[in-house]
Amino acid sequence: MIVCETPRLRLRHLLDTDAAFILELLNEPDFIRNIGDREVRTLDDARRYIQHGPVASYSQHGFGLFLVELQDSAAPIGICGLLKRDYLDDVDVGFALRESFRGKGYAFEAASAVMQLGQQVLGLGRIVAITSPDNHASMSVLRRLGLEFERTIRIPEQSRDTRLFTPVHRNQ
Repeated sequence: MIVCETPRLRLRHLLDTDAAFILELLNEPDFIRNIGDREVRTLDDARRYIQHGPVASYSQHGFGLFLVELQDSAAPIGICGLLKRDYLDDVDVGFALRESFRGKGYAFEAASAVMQLGQQVLGLGRIVAITSPDNHASMSVLRRLGLEFERTIRIPEQSRDTRLFTPVHRNQ
């Protein structure tokens, strides 16, 4: 199911047939370094990840991580979506693109569309984001989205700090 489109991108629900792409994406060195090792090593692992992560979230929350594909070719380039994590009060936006598709504005385009979907269609009042402290590319995207660094948090059962970005509050 397609959830939103932009001039260059289409975001849709992840399916079991996307397992090969998910296996590649989740094992890229930057994904493991910046997001974490999801221990997805086989196609069966990737299918389990899709079913127990995004698909379960679609059922439970009405949103989750979506496959990001190019409009013109339907080639998958990454994932982007909204997540409800136990350790955050707010829903957060997340994204990850294959290395060959970074630096082209796709992350901002996809995340903007997902945030608009969350606020205008799903009625989410506040959307935040988290990122590793040295992921400068993602921090740049988050700032363009209107989020700013608020504080450092520790994710349960992880040994490293994470940066929390929240909406910019401007005085009127």
